[in-house]
Amino acid sequence: MQLNKNGKLVIVTAPSGAGKTTIVHHLLKTFQQLAFSISATNRTKRSNEVNGRDYYFFDTKTFKEKINTNAFIEYEEVYENRFYGTLVEEVEKLWAMNKCIVFDVDVKGALSLKNKFKEQALAIFIEPPSKEILYTRLKNRNTETAQTLEQRIIKAEQELKYADAFDFKIVNDTLKHALQEADTLVKKFLEM
Repeated sequence: MQLNKNGKLVIVTAPSGAGKTTIVHHLLKTFQQLAFSISATNRTKRSNEVNGRDYYFFDTKTFKEKINTNAFIEYEEVYENRFYGTLVEEVEKLWAMNKCIVFDVDVKGALSLKNKFKEQALAIFIEPPSKEILYTRLKNRNTETAQTLEQRIIKAEQELKYADAFDFKIVNDTLKHALQEADTLVKKFLEM
């Protein structure tokens, strides 16, 4: 992949349930120069999701073939046999449109992107006000089985340990405050 030396990236990450997707959607509405990088996954599509809008959905065989052909800038096995990744062609497409790319990715994927793109990337970690609130949010989403909820809670505890590895942390205690803080950080980054 040929790196675009002028292309910028905004990486938003958090444990599941901390509010990163809500913040990313807000940023996309607020800043015209931003474009969303759609991630790829091999997980099953939920009933409200659309292929090519929410994710690029691949079966496991196809996802692994794409890994072997270096089709991803980064990918992670986030849960056992559950893969997520950023397609090279997605980033190239958005940079060709002169957009600053916004990522809504898991913590390890975010670290991979930040390490690869360094100063071209603004990496923001969204932190829940407490572990208890995070667990309540995950439970109230009603998108998980008891087993997958437990997996997400265990993973969230691990991911919270990486918060200091990012450029900035935003504690999502009240959504209004978190959105304002994200706006300020992204505006400053885009003006650099």
